[in-house]
This record gives sequence, structure tokens and C-alpha cells, in this order.
Amino acid sequence: MSHIVTVQGAVTAFEDFMEPTSAELDAIEREMPVILADVDLLDAHIATIDRTPTELDARRIRRARRRALAARVALLNQTVGTSLPGGAA
Repeated sequence: MSHIVTVQGAVTAFEDFMEPTSAELDAIEREMPVILADVDLLDAHIATIDRTPTELDARRIRRARRRALAARVALLNQTVGTSLPGGAA
């Protein structure tokens, strides 16, 4: 006869590793302006999926694209002075 046993120990053995570390949370916080700018850009594109974009829509997309690019440049400028992981120079 085969006994049924729980695998709770195996499932929760890596519980400590499932939470993000402080470094990962800091990286997310630094990237948040880029993430929000990308969400705005996606919103602008989604609004025009089922119709022909008007001039106002085109301006909204261009503005959102410029904000997304500016956020990426700002993030890149912040990280230029810091060292990259893995020892890359």
C-alpha cells in the first residue's frame, strides 16, 4: 500500500527566496518613471486600436513617446556613474 504524504516542506523550502530583495526593489523604484511612461504610451496606442487616429491622438502618442524616451535617457544618465553587475566596465 502506498501512503500519500504532503509535499509542503518541498513547496515552502524556497519561501525565503520568493520575495524580492532590497536591491531588486530599489532597481524597480529607479525604473518606475520608465515603467509609467511606457504605460502612458501603451494607453495612447490602445485608445487608437479600433479607429483611425485623429490629430489629437497622434499628438498624444508623440507626447507619450517623447516622455518614454526622456525617462529612458534620464535612467541611463543615472546609471552611467554606477558599476554594472558582473564586473563589466
